[in-house]
Amino acid sequence: MLDAVISAIRAVAQQEIVPRYLRVARQRKADGSLITEADLATQEALSCELRKICPGAVVGEEMTEQEQIDQWLAGDAGLWCMDPIDGTSNFVNGLPYFAVSVALMRQGRSILGVVYNPVADEMFYAEQGGGAYLNGEKLPIKEHVPLLRSAMANVDLKRLSAKLAEGVCTKRPFSSQRNFGSCALEWCYTAAGRFDLSLHGGQKLWDYAAGSLILQEAGGHMCGFDQDDFWAEPLWQRSAIAALDPGLFIQWRDWVRAHR
Repeated sequence: MLDAVISAIRAVAQQEIVPRYLRVARQRKADGSLITEADLATQEALSCELRKICPGAVVGEEMTEQEQIDQWLAGDAGLWCMDPIDGTSNFVNGLPYFAVSVALMRQGRSILGVVYNPVADEMFYAEQGGGAYLNGEKLPIKEHVPLLRSAMANVDLKRLSAKLAEGVCTKRPFSSQRNFGSCALEWCYTAAGRFDLSLHGGQKLWDYAAGSLILQEAGGHMCGFDQDDFWAEPLWQRSAIAALDPGLFIQWRDWVRAHR
């Protein structure tokens, strides 16, 4: 099944996303976020292909909220969750940091995840219990574990509370901070060891469904602001504290919670 999903994602990305890169018009959704015809065409094409691989419900970012809820409730035994283009703002502005993200979920947990950046041709993927990979190479790629004070952190500041955002900026326990605008890729970069730490104040289901499994299968660790069990956090707006190394994760988790 994993090989079929990878092939479908690669084919749809080449057909629907790559030809529109730097050439597509944009619109604003009701929440102010961007949407393009590439998002819609990719979601439609992928929905068809994924249902051929495993019939069932599909939750996509570009559905209405009610459609998403209905599909979620119908898909406890098996559900595809996708973000057709995670990082649409980057996509429309010509920044080569965006991805297709697809997960297969059962009983509310991800059992298969694939994240593909078509510009870099980087395919991250994992199955539950089978490890995580980037283009056939087992993750993590980089295993050097720095001290917390010398770590590279991925932090999405805009979704943090004012207190925590200020603490990250003025009392940062790490060396350097980045945020590139694609949650799915940020999970994968942490799984690969490109980031040592990650922090997000509230991700949607399609933001974390695939990437969190890839990090977990790479040996990484994650939790929420209030729950040590990441999956116990609220479904539709889930906070995330993550790191690859277990010791670093504990230090990072404790620092974040102490500065909330």
